Amino acid sequence: MKTSQYYPVIQTEDVKVTVAFYRDHLRFEPAFESSWYVHLQSTEDPSVNVAVLQHDHPTVPAAFQRPSTGLILNFEVEDVDAVHAEFQAAGIEMVKDIRSEDFGQRHFIVQEPYGVLIDIITPIPPSEEFAALYSADALPS
Repeated sequence: MKTSQYYPVIQTEDVKVTVAFYRDHLRFEPAFESSWYVHLQSTEDPSVNVAVLQHDHPTVPAAFQRPSTGLILNFEVEDVDAVHAEFQAAGIEMVKDIRSEDFGQRHFIVQEPYGVLIDIITPIPPSEEFAALYSADALPS
């Protein structure tokens, strides 16, 4: 299977509210917009996409018509501290405040309006212990 594009589709209770979060705080704009489905594209990198779907829309099999849960979306950015400051200024609650992790990330986590976690990350050099777990071409520097 040759994949031509990959993006998550978030099932939500309120498409407009969820889209507004991604637009206002993560710099996405609609590439397709209906009342029940919106395909969002990053204004900074068109290859970065996410979609939002009304969870109880008939295109979703009945047994799966529920909002997304247990999902974490990772967004790697150049300057996590600057993005953290933007989110704080916007009054967005941190569910995990900014920190540097031994495994090679400086990050913080927020929650979008219907429960999906958003992890904002800048890769940093890992500790020696974790550096040994990376393949040579994936080691953060």
